Amino acid sequence: MATRRSFIQRILLALTSVLTGSTLAAKNAANKIMTVKGFIDGGALGNTLIHEHILVDFIGAAQYNRNRWNQTDVIQKVLPYLKEVKEAGCSTLVDCTPNYLGRDVQLLQQLSTRADLNILTNTGYYGGSDIKFLPEHAFRETASALADRWTAEWEGGIDGTTVKPGFIKISVNPDRLSAISQKLVLASAKTHLKTGLTIASHTGPAVAALEEIEILKREGVAPDAFIWVHAQNENDWSQYQLAARSGSWVSLDGLRDTNVPQYIEMLTYMKKEHLLHRTLISHDAGWYEPGKPDGGNLRGFTTLFRKLIPALEEGGFSKLDIHQLIRQNPVEAFTIRVRKWTGG
Repeated sequence: MATRRSFIQRILLALTSVLTGSTLAAKNAANKIMTVKGFIDGGALGNTLIHEHILVDFIGAAQYNRNRWNQTDVIQKVLPYLKEVKEAGCSTLVDCTPNYLGRDVQLLQQLSTRADLNILTNTGYYGGSDIKFLPEHAFRETASALADRWTAEWEGGIDGTTVKPGFIKISVNPDRLSAISQKLVLASAKTHLKTGLTIASHTGPAVAALEEIEILKREGVAPDAFIWVHAQNENDWSQYQLAARSGSWVSLDGLRDTNVPQYIEMLTYMKKEHLLHRTLISHDAGWYEPGKPDGGNLRGFTTLFRKLIPALEEGGFSKLDIHQLIRQNPVEAFTIRVRKWTGG
């Protein structure tokens, strides 16, 4: 009898262990997003601007030096803009400035705390703009070696800090992909498969975006791990359908006060095509520039909240449509998980 009781107890303990493990696995599989202050649940993301810049230094990789700006000066200039957009309804800002172009994660941490905003930073390299912002080793190292560098920032933190990237940011040339652009896409694919970080690629025209999607698929990465950055620069909107129906994200991220009507048209097109669930919107604003007096002329981050959303509501967009665009889609896009391509 005792033996039977012991056997039953062992079975119950084993079942409890399995169930507990399943519960933990389910919990870990929940939407998790990495900010400069650590993981948050997707539900805490709130209204999100998915493509903005705090600081961008255009000096080029060969002369790049973080001593070119003073963090106190940047905070004094930028913080009022962040507080303004926070008051307008924003909870999260995705900073798309990559390494060698002004990425400063300690600065972002300070601004995140003082503005009470979630801020995401990135890993990866910027290969556009005549490859001026690529470090020398990017040309001689393999895609695998670059992926190892980017993965190391995810595993160990950026620049000796505990801050980890929330996504991968690359940039490619705006036509058929050059050899170096192809390498960056390959490196981003390898990094995604190791980390689950989403790939946001400064691209523009569709010819390059569709080529990127095919490279990612060949590497085993599903298109929903890919954000086509600056898709608004493609004039043939039917190309949005090709990308979105493949599963990738179409990012219309050049919003400003002067082009709100154009954004209404693009978003109306995506709604009619039943593709709002693959659409992202933002300003590509900010831009404190070292070397310019007082950091230059910053552009604020409030057009979406103060002008676009009211115009969308007047144009027949429901609150659910707007919720999809600025809350639900960003959670889906930036949740950290490996998205594998299995064909079909």
